[in-house]
Amino acid sequence: MDCTDLYINGEWRPGADRFDVINPATEEVLASVASADIPDADAALDAAETAMADWAARAPRERSEVLRRAWELMTARLDHFATLITLENGKAGVDARGEATYAAEFFRWFAEEAVRADGMITHAPASGARIMVQHKPAGLAVLVTPWNYPAAMGTRKIAPALAAGCGVIIKPASETPLTMLALMPLLEEAGVPKGLVNVLPSRRTGALVDHMLHDPRVRVVSFTGSTGVGRTLLKSAADQILKPAMELGGNAPVLVFEDADMDTAIEGTMLAKMRNLGEACTAANRIYVHEDIAEAFTRRLTERMAALKVGDGTDPSVDVGPLVNASTRDKVAEFVADAVAKGARVECGGTTPDGPGFFYPPTVLSNVSADAACVHDEIFGPVAAIQTFTDQEEAIARANDTEYGLVAYVFSEDFKRALQVCERLDYGMVGLNRGLVSDPAAPFGGTKQSGLGREGGHEGMLEFMETQYISASW
Repeated sequence: MDCTDLYINGEWRPGADRFDVINPATEEVLASVASADIPDADAALDAAETAMADWAARAPRERSEVLRRAWELMTARLDHFATLITLENGKAGVDARGEATYAAEFFRWFAEEAVRADGMITHAPASGARIMVQHKPAGLAVLVTPWNYPAAMGTRKIAPALAAGCGVIIKPASETPLTMLALMPLLEEAGVPKGLVNVLPSRRTGALVDHMLHDPRVRVVSFTGSTGVGRTLLKSAADQILKPAMELGGNAPVLVFEDADMDTAIEGTMLAKMRNLGEACTAANRIYVHEDIAEAFTRRLTERMAALKVGDGTDPSVDVGPLVNASTRDKVAEFVADAVAKGARVECGGTTPDGPGFFYPPTVLSNVSADAACVHDEIFGPVAAIQTFTDQEEAIARANDTEYGLVAYVFSEDFKRALQVCERLDYGMVGLNRGLVSDPAAPFGGTKQSGLGREGGHEGMLEFMETQYISASW
C-alpha cells in the first residue's frame, strides 16, 4: 500500500520503527506504517516554521484558491478515500463515502472563509482614539485526530489552519493513519507548499505530542478524542499557554416527546445512533421516550435495527461493519451485559458473533436502569438504550444529568415547546427533529467536559488566529 512512511517537508521518510495497521473486518494486516519519534517531530516543526513564513504572507485569496482546489480533487476521488476508510476503520461503504464527502467539504467551506477574517475600525467612546482590530495567524498548530473519522477529523482541522495562514503537524490515530497519509499527495497537487502540512503516525503518541507542545514555536493544539486524554493535553498546553481547541467526549440524550412525529423520530434516532456504527461522540447514547409512545417507538426502532445487514463494509449490500478493534467491541458487550444484569430487556441483538472481525450486532435495550453503566459512559457502538419519562421537566433534568455537554436531540411537533426545551439543555449543539448536526458551516463543539472552542463555521478559522488591537489617532 502506498504512502506508509512519515510525511515531513513534502517528503516520505521511513522512520526508525514501524507498526501494523489492522483491517477490523478480517483482523489481517493492511500495511506496516512508519512510527515517528522525537527527532521526526523536530524536523516537522522546522519544516512547518519555514513554510508558514511564506504561506502566512500570501494574500487570503491565494490561500483560498489552494483550498478550493483541494476540495475539487478530493471530490473527484471520493470512492478511493471511501474504500481506504472502510479498510482501516471498518465502517460500511455508505458511511465511508458519507465521511469522505463531509471531509472534502471542509476544504470548500474554509476556502470561502479564508477571505473573511474581517477586522474593524471604530472610535473609542471615551478617548476618541481609533480602535483598529485585525486577526493574524496564531502560529504552528499541532493537530491530534481520532480513529473514528480518519478523513473528516483531519480536514476539519487542516482546512481552517491553512485558511488562517498556519503551518501544521498532524498526529493521526495509530488505528487509522492511512487515510491521512493518502491525503498528502492530493494536497501537494492542490498547491499546498512543502513543509506546511506534516503527518506523523506514531506508537509513541504521548511523548511525541508532549514534546511538540513544549516547543515555543507551537501556538495552537487541536485535539479530538476522549475527555481523559484531553485533560492530559490541556495540562501540557498550560506550560506554554497554548490556544486549545478540544472536541472531547459526549453522552448524547435523545428526547422523544409524546407529540413527536413517529416517522421523523425513528429516522432521526436511527441516524443519531447508527451513523458511523455509533462510534461517534455525537452518537445517541441515552434515548428517553415519553411513556405514552414508548411501546410503539421501541417496536419500530427494533424492527429497523434488526433489519440491518452486518458484514465486511467492502460489500456494498452491508449496512453495519465491524467496530474498530477488539477492545471497543468487548467494551460494548460489557455495557450490554451490565444493563441486562440491572433489568434491561434485549429487544434484538445483544450477542457477540464468532470471528474473525470485531463485529457486534445492532442492539436495542428497553427498560434500561438509570444506574446502568451505558447511561453514564459513551457506548461507542450499535446499542440503543431506551428509557421512559413522564413529563418535560423530568426529561430535561435527566438529559442534563451528565458531565458532558456536546449534543442532544429533541423530537416534538410543538415547535414552541421544542425550542424552550432546546434552550434549557446544557449542550453546545441540539438537533431539533434531526438526527444529524454536523455541518462544516456550523460551529461544532460542546459545553462542560465535552470540550473548548469550536470547529467549523467562521469560529473554526478563528481558533487558529490571534486578535490584534492597534490604538491610533489621526
